[in-house]
Amino acid sequence: MLITLKSLLVPPFRPFFLGRLVSQLGSAMAPVALAFGVLNASGHAGDLGVVLAAEIAPQLLLLLVGGAVADRFSRRAVLIAANLGAGLTQGTVALVLLTGHYSLPLVVGLELGNGAMAAFASPALRGVVPELVPADDLQRANSVLASTRNATRILGPTAAGLIVVGFGGGWAIAVDALSYLAATGFLARLPRRTGRMPSMRSHLLSDIRHGWREFRSIRWVSTVALSYCVINLVNVGPWQILGPTLTRSRSGEAAWGMVLSVRAVGLLVMSVLMYRLVFRRPLRAGRLAGALPALPLLALGLGAGAPALAACAFVGALGLTVSGVTWDTAIQQHVPREVLSRVSSYDDLLSYAAIPVGQLLVGPAAAYWGGAHVALACGIAYLAAALAPLLVRSVRQLPNAAARREQPARV
Repeated sequence: MLITLKSLLVPPFRPFFLGRLVSQLGSAMAPVALAFGVLNASGHAGDLGVVLAAEIAPQLLLLLVGGAVADRFSRRAVLIAANLGAGLTQGTVALVLLTGHYSLPLVVGLELGNGAMAAFASPALRGVVPELVPADDLQRANSVLASTRNATRILGPTAAGLIVVGFGGGWAIAVDALSYLAATGFLARLPRRTGRMPSMRSHLLSDIRHGWREFRSIRWVSTVALSYCVINLVNVGPWQILGPTLTRSRSGEAAWGMVLSVRAVGLLVMSVLMYRLVFRRPLRAGRLAGALPALPLLALGLGAGAPALAACAFVGALGLTVSGVTWDTAIQQHVPREVLSRVSSYDDLLSYAAIPVGQLLVGPAAAYWGGAHVALACGIAYLAAALAPLLVRSVRQLPNAAARREQPARV
């Protein structure tokens, strides 16, 4: 594996990988850094809620525009501009906090800008990978990217916590800003051919509408994207809210941290294994494995203790990684490159929009029906949503474009 990994981490993929590595490390630090930075400066938890909402809102509002821009112009240029903008906005937030000039409207305005940069970066990121590696290496590339993402999610919050304790939240946000600027430098080393020449033959709104038509016309894409929408609706909020609540009442506060740590290990382990696994029918394998993350919700609903819940979280994390890597690879292999970012933006929009809805509904639902009952119902809904796309023939039969030429283990 080491030899093949070295063969993958060469230009033009290597600078992209390094840019994503430093950017993801900073992004993993950002939630902890921003939380303590704002709380220490304002003393009001409500301010933090407003700031976090300000970061998410433009991502939802501008995601389709970001997809159209990434298909119309050079994805390399879009990524450079987005990372540079994110570095400048986060750097200004850090400066505001470090100089003691905290102002809620000012920080909110800066985080609105930061969220807007993310809306442009997300579709471009998925669209640029097929321009950097051959089709045969797409799953390996996605596996490497998933491995670094999962590793930074483990290391980032810890690093941010140490910086916050030692120096303060403002300095932790400054490190996040520097990570974006460093990523900009790496991305600038991408070849200029990794993108499309500007085209003014149609309006941006027409491009967005065309992206919607393409998204709807590719049945396996719209089917699985809708599945992910339902999954995020019934999973993210219940897991984030009911998970710690029910686990603390049954096994104590420390147990929840243990469950999350075991889950993180599962994510990292499978993202490494996916470098070698090749599925002849990636979406079929991804949907079957994608049912496994329902297990921890079912365990919560059935009153499982911490060891059983941790085991379910580990197995669920394995399935979640298989689902994610096969989905990204399938889209990159089979969706026409000229509409790839727009199709991805509709997929992302469905997924992201469902998350806050689920977070808002889970509290009232748990108060009315009880947390365990809601968790169990969500687990069942998750299971159904993950497996339902298998009823569609194009999902079951979609081939792996590189499978015939691969030598690793085939499933």
